[in-house]
Formats: sequence, structure tokens, C-alpha cells
Amino acid sequence: MKLTDILKGSEYSLALFSTESIISLEAKITEKPNKKGGVDPYVKCIIRDKEIKLTPEEIVRQLYTQELIERYGYPKERLVFEYPVYFGREAKRADIVIRDKDDFNVAYIIVEVKKPKAKDGREQLKSYTHSTGASMAVWTNGSAITYYQRKNPNYFVDISNIPKVFETLEDILNTPFTMDDLIKSDKLTQTGKSLKDLITEIEDEVLANAGVDVFEEVFKLIFAKLFDEQIGATDPKYNLEFRNSGQSDIQLKAKIEKLFKKACDKWEGVFSDDAKINLTPPHLSICVSSLEGVKLFNSNLDVVDEAFEYLMSKSSKGEKGQYFTPRYVIDMCVKMLNPKADEPIIDTAAGSSGFPVHTIFHVWKNMQLAKNEPVSHLFTAIKKGYEETEYVQNNVFAIDFDEKAVRVARTLNLIAGDGQTNVMHLNTLDYSRWDTVTKGEQWNDTYNNGFKKLKKLSHTKDFSGFDFILLMANPPFAGDIKEGQILSRYELGMKNGKMQKSVGRDILFIERNINFLKPGGRMAIVLPQGRFNNSSDKYIREFIAERCRILAVVGLHGNTFKPHTGTKTSVLFLQKWDDKLCPKVDNYNIFFATQQKEGKNNSGDKLYWKADKSGMTTDPKLALCDKYGHPVIYHDLHATIDYYDRGGVNKNEPEQITPDGIAEAFVEFAKKEQLSFFVDAPLIK
Repeated sequence: MKLTDILKGSEYSLALFSTESIISLEAKITEKPNKKGGVDPYVKCIIRDKEIKLTPEEIVRQLYTQELIERYGYPKERLVFEYPVYFGREAKRADIVIRDKDDFNVAYIIVEVKKPKAKDGREQLKSYTHSTGASMAVWTNGSAITYYQRKNPNYFVDISNIPKVFETLEDILNTPFTMDDLIKSDKLTQTGKSLKDLITEIEDEVLANAGVDVFEEVFKLIFAKLFDEQIGATDPKYNLEFRNSGQSDIQLKAKIEKLFKKACDKWEGVFSDDAKINLTPPHLSICVSSLEGVKLFNSNLDVVDEAFEYLMSKSSKGEKGQYFTPRYVIDMCVKMLNPKADEPIIDTAAGSSGFPVHTIFHVWKNMQLAKNEPVSHLFTAIKKGYEETEYVQNNVFAIDFDEKAVRVARTLNLIAGDGQTNVMHLNTLDYSRWDTVTKGEQWNDTYNNGFKKLKKLSHTKDFSGFDFILLMANPPFAGDIKEGQILSRYELGMKNGKMQKSVGRDILFIERNINFLKPGGRMAIVLPQGRFNNSSDKYIREFIAERCRILAVVGLHGNTFKPHTGTKTSVLFLQKWDDKLCPKVDNYNIFFATQQKEGKNNSGDKLYWKADKSGMTTDPKLALCDKYGHPVIYHDLHATIDYYDRGGVNKNEPEQITPDGIAEAFVEFAKKEQLSFFVDAPLIK
């Protein structure tokens, strides 16, 4: 019996199959009598190994299965006929399923042959792939064939073929997706969403019931993606790997695990040697699909920092009253203290290391302006020169007592410092125990290189005094220190000649930070407003005035640290008395200012300048943006400047897009007062 005889009058065809395949199947046909007095064609099923009746659709199934085995190389054990697909209590049967090579319970590709019309077959496959999670599908009636990639439950795209057994969908698609492609299609810019918004969605949909540490798993994914983007920024032809481009969930997890391991090898000391991604393959697949279109590298830290602040808001940072400092507050402090490339800086309560990293930006920008090189997209992965990385590796330090915060800070500094960082896990206030802590093997493996450099800046054996020129910090101001061993080492731990029973954490940070500075060194520290007003804190103000010149006090808006706290804060700027750089005098001028444009609303949502600068908006789509497409926060702490290379002699033509603010007013004050750090250095906006 010929196959064409069986297909006669049906909507099926043999057009797609080779003559050899057709002859081979015909040779296996046996005939069995039927109840009507005739005969029916039977064949031994290539998969089920039993006699089956040859109908038109079964012919196509047998022939296409032969192709899957011979041309595509799939072993029979991965192929299933009548694969159950469940819709609640109802189960339907998929014609052919190619199972995942690592987990036979997972459908990899689904083939439909029972619907002879393409439209019907497509709809059937949509429901099957949605239910099973299969990433690809095939429809054929023997005359035509269509291959699909399932992009999401209701969206199929045509592809040219399906992978052979040793291929992946990426090999088939071969669609380049470089860093340039990511920049053009950046999900945050296109949708107006933040990374925090996306993580919240992932948490609601997946992570809340995944039984994992949300911070750890999202941190791993961001870590791997930053590494992927860094390669992409240095190699324009590199195809980004942090993508769900059609692999099965298990294949995707293997790819992301490999990427994460490479990142850990490059940026050591953030994750343990045996760290791995703990999300299940299906959960990871959803997370990757959500994050793959986001460009993490940026000209500032807002993208990743806001996400980490959200993830850590319920951890020890929030419990101890310390919150990540908004970038616009940090930039004001940096501009007002005007750091230089030869000046060591430390943040003693680093959080995500905003102060050190934005100091790096400022110094790098000065380097580029001095060399008349175009100011780069400063927090990109583009490899920096020797001068830039030397500065980071030798002059930038940060410490924090919160281990999670230290790991975030190390990640950002490792990128800036080309694989090296001086961010350390230490308790700033409890320095008497540093000798013990730093002798631990695990601590040494991670932090010893940075600690050796830190020790060189100490002029005392017990780490009570250092020779830093710059210090910027937002120390925790909730909770008191009651431990006598710590209090006994601080003058502010005493009052009226007696040791106090407890002292505010931020009070001890004032003394400790001053002791980190060499004479002439300068400092910015965020403090609760009460320290400037309370009569009971007069002894603190006198302690400061005896040791430092008070340069400035800037009152921050009450919404600055919302939604976490509404505590009113101010930034205190100091310079340590020095015979040459800051000679001690009794009477001098102090710069005072108060923030008027709030930056956030009462709910803690960011406020942006409207595009026409007529006021403020919470909608980033209506916001004024800088040259990189970042919405500009509505504040008056400093001006926002873009630099353009317009092809002239000056490679950095400035364009100021928001008005002068408090930082610019202070610079004018500093020049009039002839403060040492502005005497021979113009303001770099």
C-alpha cells in the first residue's frame, strides 16, 4: 500500500519528506482486516514500539519523527507521543514532544500534526506551550511547516528552524545583541520604570514563594549582568549572554550560572567560592526575562543603588537608622569639598559606597577635562586608563559594619577599580578589636590587600588615628552605644569627667571621623538636626569647634530619607585646623544654606524637573533628562551640567540644564574666604 493512497482526500501531504523516507515507511506497512471487509494499513510505531493504524496525520507524525531522529539527532528516549498537557483537571495530548535533555519531565519543543490548518495548529501550540513552558513549537501538515519561538504566553515569533540536538535556539537565531543594542532598547528608558519597580514585580510574581533569600538571589543576577555588560562595553561585537533567548529553563540556568562564576572569578571577595544561584530554572527564567532588557551601567549609581536600597530596607541598615544617601546629596558634598587625585578619601559608614564612587567620578572628570578628552559616560564599563585606576586602587577607601552593604560597595568599587578595591568589612567605632578581626583567615582572604593600604595611612598602632585628607559619611544615627570597652576610647564617651552609660552612635562617629583626618583634612558628615540645636549637645559642638573650622551647614529637606524616615538632617562640613592649610582663628565666617526644592514628595517618591523646567513631576516620562536620558531630580543642591564634544577645539563644551544651587554658592564663598581646597582649583561643575 502506498502512502499517497492513504492521504487521498485529506489536507495532508508528503511534499516535505524525502523519497527515501517515504519508501522506508511504506516498506514497514502491514495490512489488517477491518470490520467492513477491507484492510487497514498498520505500522510499528517508531517511538511506542507497537502496531498502530496509519491515518493521514499519523503518516506525517511518523515521517517527521524519523527526521527528528536522523536529521536533527534527537535520541528516541527524548521523544514522546501523546504527551499529557494539563489544563486544570482536563488533560489534552500533544502529538510529539521533545523532552529536555536534563529533565525528562520538562517539555523542550512541542510538535503539532493533528491540526491540518496552520492557524488552528498555531493556536493549539500556544495553549500547549503556555501550559508546559516549552520554548519552541513546530506545526506541519506534510505540505508546509512553521517553527515558532514562544516569547511569552501569548506571543509567538517565527524562526527559521529548530535546533539540532547539540545546538541551542541561540545558534538558530544567531541574532546579535550587543551593548549598543541594549542601550538603544533600554527597558528603563523605554518604559519609565525603575529597576526597583521590576524587582518588586519579580518578587510578587516569583520570589515571594521561591523559598530563597531575595537579596542574595537578585544580587547574584545583578552581579552577573554587570559583568556581562562590562564585556559588552569593551568589545562592541560581543553578544550579551544575560538573555533568555529561547533555551529551555535548564539550559538558561546553566548559561547564567557560568556567567555568574566568571564574574566571581573576575571580582573576588563579594561571593563565597561555592556560591551558586539557588533559584529553580523556571523561576530564574522569569527573572532573566524581566531583567535582560535593563541597562545597569549608567552615568550615576541611581539604577542599581535604588534597587539595593529597596532590597536592604528591612535589613540591618534600616534597623540601625542608616539609609543610602540620595545621589544628589552626595554630589553636593563632593562638589563642595572638591577632591583631587592625590588626596586619599574614606567613607567610614559606606553603605553602597556612594560617597567614594561619586568622588571617583569627580576626580575622573577633572582628569578628562585637564587632558581635553571627552567626558565619558562615567559609570560605564569602559576600561579606564592607568591614571584613573591607580587613583581608585590607592586613594579610595570605605568601611562598613554591615556585611551585605560591604558586598554591594565592593561590587561597585571593583568595577571602578579594575578588579581591586579597598572596601572592608569593619566596625568603624570598635577599632580596638580590629587586630583580632583582621587575623581571621576568611577575612584576610577577602580584605587583606585593602587593609594593608589602610594601615599605611594610620599614624598609630591601635588604629585610633589616620592621615586621610577627605572623609565623607552618613553614619547611622539610631541606637546608642552602651559597651564600656568602646565608650572608654572616646572623649565624647565622657561627660563632666565621667563615662556615660550610653552615647548616640552618631556622636561617636563625629569624634572617630575627625581622628581619621590629618591636619588640614576636610569632612562632610550627615547628622540629625538636633545635634546643631539641642542645648544638651553643646559639649559636642564645642568639641568640634576646638578641633576643626566649621566650613558650612546645609539643612536637607525633611523628605530626603523618606520613605524610610522623616528625620530632619543637615550636612556638616569641617576642615581640621592646620598651621598652613587652615590656621586656627577665633572668628570666621560660616556658610549656611537650606534645601528648598525637596527632591522627593511626602511619600518618598522621587520628584523630577519637568521637561520645560516649569516645576516638578513624579512621572519620569514627563521629566527633564540629561544627555544620557536620565530624568533629573528636582532639587537645588547643585547644578546639573552636560558636556558635549561638538567637534571644536574644546572637547567638553558645558551645557547647564538646571540652575546653580547650594554647592555653587558655597564655591563662591570658599573662594572669597580663600579656603585651601579652592584657592588654586576652579570649580568643576
